[in-house]
Amino acid sequence: MNPRKRVLLAAPRGCCAGVDRAIATVEKALELYGPPVYVRHEIVHNTHVINTLKAKGAIFVEETDDVPEGSTVIFSAHGVAPTVRQEAAARGLRTIDATCPLVTKVHREAARFAEQDYDILLIGHEGHEEVIGTSGEAPDHIQLVDGPLDVAHVQLRDPDKVVWLSQTTLSVDETTETVTALKDRFPALKSPPGDDICYATQNRQQAIKQIAAESDLVIVVGSKNSSNSVRLVEVARGAGAGQTHLIDHAAQIQPDWLTGVTTIGVSSGASVPDILVRGVLTWLAEHGYGDVQTVTYTKEQQHFALPREFQRPGKMPSTTESIAGRRP
Repeated sequence: MNPRKRVLLAAPRGCCAGVDRAIATVEKALELYGPPVYVRHEIVHNTHVINTLKAKGAIFVEETDDVPEGSTVIFSAHGVAPTVRQEAAARGLRTIDATCPLVTKVHREAARFAEQDYDILLIGHEGHEEVIGTSGEAPDHIQLVDGPLDVAHVQLRDPDKVVWLSQTTLSVDETTETVTALKDRFPALKSPPGDDICYATQNRQQAIKQIAAESDLVIVVGSKNSSNSVRLVEVARGAGAGQTHLIDHAAQIQPDWLTGVTTIGVSSGASVPDILVRGVLTWLAEHGYGDVQTVTYTKEQQHFALPREFQRPGKMPSTTESIAGRRP
């Protein structure tokens, strides 16, 4: 008798409140001002979202200088340094800030601790847009710590006046390991007043842990430049999953992955529209994996209003179904 084939679907998964807000920001700007609307860097790290917004008239640029003077520019969910805002003002650009409020929280912490003349150890990945933006809040005070192995290289002015902050999309386990190593070196190390790793990142990591050990194969839907999606792959492997793959969409699934597989775990990063997960489930059902069991870690009810540039009396509009694949 053949073992029963099944899919364990992690919950929560997919678009978080910050991503919903960022996508809705671009759509609302296109509605109000008409195309083109410029976006500095990818609004969120997902290929499907970017291509869909491009088709609607969004133009993604790398630097503020790439935006024609007098145009509208949106700052991505990952945040920007103060110097970027100054550059935009100098060019007469209409700016709309789609920075995730949880990233803004870290920026404010950095600015506050810098004002108090702390050395700030920012745990994060070098070159990530969020890290660049946060570092720009206090470049003379912030030192990047890219994982536990980087701790040995940290140099401080005063080991009794130091605090750590973190990128919001990191692995919870690795960040804990890094903080432990830092505290071993610097016992007076101060922690941020609130958890810097965002609720959505933590929830998705905990949810995938619940299904990983039972899964012969784990499929994470997300783009390769999405930090939180890459972390989900790492967490699943660390939690005992068999083979684990990161894909943008169902067409990237390789049939030979299914050889000898009875249980497949499925999750998606915090910038992934649910339509892409539904596509994966359809593909798996067509290949004999039609039994889908949702494994829920927790339910999320977080919602962020659109940026203040759009605020009007009454209810704020939400992300459209066409991209996010979620109901308001």
